[in-house]
Amino acid sequence: MVTLLTIVHVIVCFFIIVVVLLQSGKSGDIAAAFGGQGSQTAFGPRGATTLLGKATTWSAIIFMLTSITLSIYASRHSTGSVLRNVKTSGATKTQSPPSTPAKPPVLPQK
Repeated sequence: MVTLLTIVHVIVCFFIIVVVLLQSGKSGDIAAAFGGQGSQTAFGPRGATTLLGKATTWSAIIFMLTSITLSIYASRHSTGSVLRNVKTSGATKTQSPPSTPAKPPVLPQK
């Protein structure tokens, strides 16, 4: 289940990247290249939603759902530390500090 969900999540990620890169930017006409606004209104034209816009919306929704589902699954099924099965050798163990502090050296009196 998690593997399938991860595969769907990765495919949706690549799909979002492609769809967003295929869209033209706001004010993407030739007049915008020279700084003109053309016949646009104050806040830009508000046309019908394109197929790429709908694809972006739905892929973003699917991306959010798969992200939330994977994070919930990961938090509920945590396996602990990734280093729990690693065996340590005797040479790499650190020594514990002495329990009593060492006395400072006695300086000779003159």
